[in-house]
Amino acid sequence: MVYTLSYQMDKYEHGLSAAEQRAADVRAGEAAAALRDLRLGLGRGFRLRHRGRTGRRTAGAMTATARIPSRAR
Repeated sequence: MVYTLSYQMDKYEHGLSAAEQRAADVRAGEAAAALRDLRLGLGRGFRLRHRGRTGRRTAGAMTATARIPSRAR
């Protein structure tokens, strides 16, 4: 939605009414739920692809991680 500058300035100076605040909270909750669902869906997609690839590793693939000793002792 596009609001006029005078409306935006009025809202900045006086804040939101209770109804407007509730509507904003509902929209924020819906956006948070949509982002959570998107993250879960993407996580499942990448996890499934990763599991499918593990059986196809070549014999020369490096599977162990390199360990670097700490010199802070």
